[in-house]
Amino acid sequence: MKKLKFPTAQTILLLIAALVAGLTWLVPSGEFDTLSYNKSENIFTKTSLGQTTNLPATQQTLDGLEVKIPLEKFTNEDIWKPIGIPNTYKEVPSSPQGLEAFIKSPIKGIIEASDIIFLVLFIGGLIGIMNFTGAFDAGINWLAHALKGKEFLLIIIVTTLIAIGGTTFGLAEETIAFYPILIPIFLAANYDALVALACIYLGTSIGTMCSTVNPFSVIIASDAAGISWTTGLTGRFIILVLGTLICILYIIRYAQRVKKAPSKSIIFDQKASIEKLFGNTTNATVVLTRRLRLMLFVFTMCFVIMIYGVSNLGWWFIEMTAVFFVGAVIIGILGKINEATFVDTFVKGASDLLGVALIIGIARGITVLMDDGQISDTMLNYASTATNGMNKGLFVNALLYIFGGLSFFISSSSGMAVLTMPIISPLADGVGIGRELVVNAYQYGMGLFAFINPTGLILPSLAIVKVGYDKWLKFVIPLVIILTVFIMIALTIAVYI
Repeated sequence: MKKLKFPTAQTILLLIAALVAGLTWLVPSGEFDTLSYNKSENIFTKTSLGQTTNLPATQQTLDGLEVKIPLEKFTNEDIWKPIGIPNTYKEVPSSPQGLEAFIKSPIKGIIEASDIIFLVLFIGGLIGIMNFTGAFDAGINWLAHALKGKEFLLIIIVTTLIAIGGTTFGLAEETIAFYPILIPIFLAANYDALVALACIYLGTSIGTMCSTVNPFSVIIASDAAGISWTTGLTGRFIILVLGTLICILYIIRYAQRVKKAPSKSIIFDQKASIEKLFGNTTNATVVLTRRLRLMLFVFTMCFVIMIYGVSNLGWWFIEMTAVFFVGAVIIGILGKINEATFVDTFVKGASDLLGVALIIGIARGITVLMDDGQISDTMLNYASTATNGMNKGLFVNALLYIFGGLSFFISSSSGMAVLTMPIISPLADGVGIGRELVVNAYQYGMGLFAFINPTGLILPSLAIVKVGYDKWLKFVIPLVIILTVFIMIALTIAVYI
């Protein structure tokens, strides 16, 4: 009998899309009224069942709608997305998504996710150019010698730096660029590709899960909850440090086991194919010349400029993509690559990540089905109703799982914040806890589920490394259990101190 294989990422997402389409036939459609701020006219716009009403942009308007958020949060543009209005949920005519909608959803998702898809493709092109010049081989060879006997430092440095990026400015989608670069380095250190994947993905996951100053997570969620983002900051920082330490120790434990006995690698059966895919990491003949050093410097500066632009200049995917494109051109000039060869190499590099781009689009298609079926708000209404009458310890831990479950359907942290915080944060007042604990539960719940969430970034990340979702689950589930217990204890202590 032929052994059954675990389905590919694309198939998993299409199965989830089919499940979501089926839910739209079973779950009633509904929606909350929303409120948005128009800065140019200094008015609020309330939307209810497709009808819009202009309201004065005053604190009295917010109080009358039971929106417990200071007016300046809107006028300062801290909240720039429409928020849900508490106690306004209403059922609307059912909008089930049938076979035609299911078939169209990946196409619509690819169109909606075109910004990040182009970023991924241009990163692939840049990496193709870098591989062609030999700069990566030379840099990896140098680093492998520099870290000889101290390879564990690579795990600590990479995981910590990426966690810092996640907690400060929401480093997430951008990490897709790091896999093809760092995997060869980890392979040269006699680790497997899963160690590189873990350092990058767990780093960004724990960082965004314990956001301290991330404007796309803790700041917008706190604003939407009507509190200052500094409230609860100390506790979140402590959780960040301890959570990152747990992740690093977990990765090092696995990495050392693989280093001593490669056959104990979860992906040992893929060892030869992965090493072939990411190049010959034992090539000691490549010399790091001055020209190659300059290319590596330009390549590194692409990421520095990208990070600075996103965190300080309001850049997003178009600007990030432009940075990588310009970087590829400069490196091509430094490498004296002729025009035809440059174009062919860039296109081939982009095509290597086309499968990843399609996965991102298919995942976005699931969100399209949810929105068209109008069941997201219904799920939120069920969640807020389920917490009525709970004691505060049970309440905050229930929210942890509620937010984790909702993130399956709403993977955007800012989208989750503006949709849920105005509805759920007032419930904290009734059970006698601070609203910052609701913000924490939102972050931790989304973050914990992000470690395994198939509608998030894990499947595109796995596609780059060519590792199956089943093998990732085998690796990460024990860590998720450890972190969940840790977070539940921390939340419970925070409620009663």
